[in-house]
Order: sequence, then C-alpha cells, then structure tokens
Amino acid sequence: MSGEALRPQVPLWLLALITFSGTLGMYIFVPALPQAAEDLGAAPAAMQMTISLYILGLAVGQPVYGPLADRFGRRPVLMGGLCLYTLAGLAAWLAPNAETLVAARLFQALGGCAGLVLGRAIVRDTAGPQEAAQRLALLNLMVMVGPGLAPLIGGAVVSTGGWRIVLVLLCLLGVVNLFCTWRLLPETGQVTGTSSATLLRDYLRLLSSPVFLGYAICGGCVTTAAYAFFSSAPFIFRELGRPVHEVGIYLTVLVVGISFGNWLASRLIARSVLDRVLGRASLMGAAAAFLLLAVVLLGQLTVAWAVGCMFVFTIGVGIAGPAALAQGLSVNPRVSGSASGLYGFTQMTVGAICSALPGLGSDPALSAAVVLAGAAVVGQLAFAMALRGKRRAPAAE
Repeated sequence: MSGEALRPQVPLWLLALITFSGTLGMYIFVPALPQAAEDLGAAPAAMQMTISLYILGLAVGQPVYGPLADRFGRRPVLMGGLCLYTLAGLAAWLAPNAETLVAARLFQALGGCAGLVLGRAIVRDTAGPQEAAQRLALLNLMVMVGPGLAPLIGGAVVSTGGWRIVLVLLCLLGVVNLFCTWRLLPETGQVTGTSSATLLRDYLRLLSSPVFLGYAICGGCVTTAAYAFFSSAPFIFRELGRPVHEVGIYLTVLVVGISFGNWLASRLIARSVLDRVLGRASLMGAAAAFLLLAVVLLGQLTVAWAVGCMFVFTIGVGIAGPAALAQGLSVNPRVSGSASGLYGFTQMTVGAICSALPGLGSDPALSAAVVLAGAAVVGQLAFAMALRGKRRAPAAE
C-alpha cells in the first residue's frame, strides 16, 4: 500500500467549520457593538477593544499552537483550543461589564485560532503539496462564506434577539466543533515523541529559512494587504458621494472576488506548477494595485474604478493565497504545525500593518492605494527570495 493511501481522511467541511470559527467570532460581533455598549454602560472605545484584542489574540496564539501540535499531536491540541473557545464564549455571554467582555473575547480568540492553525496543518498532513494546495483553495472558498455572511447574520440576530444572542451562537458553535472533532477527526500528525529541543531547533530553522520567510511574507502581502482598502472603504466611498449602507455591498463584491479566485485556484493548481500559479496571480494583484494608484493620482477615481481594480486584486488574493500557503507548509513537513502557526502570524501581522498605515494619510484613497502598491512590491521581493533560496539549497529545503 502506498504512503498516499495510508494518509488519514478528514472531511473538508469539518476543517472549514473549525477554521472559520475563529474569524467568524470577529466579524459576527461587529453589528452588536453599539447595543452592547449601551447595555453595559461602556464607551464605544471600550467596545472596539472587543474587536482589536480579538485580532491580537488571533495573531499571537497561532505561533504557539503550531509547536504544541507538532509535539503532542493535532487532535488533543485542537480539542484544547476548542474548549477554551467554548468556555470563553460562555464567559462573554454572561459578562456583567465591559472589562469582563473584553477579557473573554481575548481568550475566545486565543481558543479560536487553534482551528486556523490546525485546519491548515491537517490539510498538509493528509495530502501532498499539489493536492494540499487544491484542498486549501477549496477550504478557503468554504471559509470565505463565514466572514462574508457574518455581518449580515450578526445584524439580523442583534435586531431580533439582542447582542448576547450572538455570543450564545458562538458558544454553541464551539460545542458543535468539539463534538464533531471528537467523533470525526483522527490524529493526522506523526506523534513521534520528538524532544522539545528538536522542535525548537526546527522552529528556529523555519524562522531563518529564506524559502519559508519568502513564501510567508509573499503570502501576507498578496492576501491580507487587502485590509488596507477594506479598512479605508467607508471613507473612500463617502468621499465619492456614496451612502454608508452601500459600502457593505461593495465589500461583498470583493469577497465574491476572493471566492472566485479560490475556485480558479483549485483548477489552475491541478494543471500547473505551484510557483507559476503564485507568480502570475501575485503579478495580477500588483498590476491592479498600481492601476488603482494611477487612477487616484490622476484624479479619476470613481466607484467603478475602485471596485473594478479591487475586484481584480481580490481574484489574485484567492488564487495566490492557497499556493503560497501550500509552499510555505511544504518547506519542512515534519513541523507543518509550526509552519502553519508562523505563516498565520506573519499573515495577520502584515494585515495589521496594512490596515493601520492608511490612517496616517489625509486622503484615504491615496493612502490605501500606496499601501497596496508597496505591499505588492514587497511581495514580489519576498517571492524572489523564496525562489532564490530554493535554487541555492534544494536538498535542504
């Protein structure tokens, strides 16, 4: 029997469920902020902390779960994270004040990011690099449904049942995840009893690997750099004379672009080399970013130009993201959990930087376009670094 036949089988829908649970918790609570602030007698800034600290939790937790999963196995570490997610969701639901809610949301994120890290690692455990990239593209396509619908669901729930019902739903989602993981998820990692010193050494090798760092930075620049536009979108479209309620429609169109790119990636990856797919998709995104910058500098920006350029950019996000991730996790398959955590941390860090930088400028459209173009250049340089590293040390990598 071949090694491929021995790989454990895991339902892709289950991986999608545990993966998008972490990010769903961020997006679905946004419509609840005003009502929660009024009910708890808190300032809007305090309620914003329930989102900003949630993002922080998603970022800092990822590089911790990876090594733990490589050392102790995917299943027990994932179930531990899901327990934390569920219990923190219960605490958030019952929170008597803003301080408790903020703390509970932070721990909810720390638990939820286990699914982000281990969902990707399990895909890599159960498939070779090419097939893993295809499955990651399909996984991303399924995962995008959650954040895309979450604000609409959250708004409907808040208007009918109140803000605490949103937290009840997240707590119940944690229970469902725990049950399904317990019943359906086998151990996919190779738990060999590797010493902590060996894992630390492999972890440091990842951090010093130009191939891994190149793919991780490139992956962040071609995916979460889009946060630069998303965070500026309300201000950009307001200056273009559009009402606030239309912003959600435009952002939904961009989410569709990412989903369409994921769909294309699942087909292109089967027919071409991963690096070629990544290279062409990242160039497409870079071209869209520089076209947007040119339109802004020429003073010709319209809603059609803004949405059109970003739609092309997000298609590139959907295509390039799975390819970069699959290549990054393949650098050292023995520590794919650690690689997944470091990759996710890098991606979230790039996203945080790109979402913050446009706020430094006075023109939101120009600032967002400059950040997108700059990220595109950094992404191309990082991709070139990865390719150069592979040529220099093919045996080691």
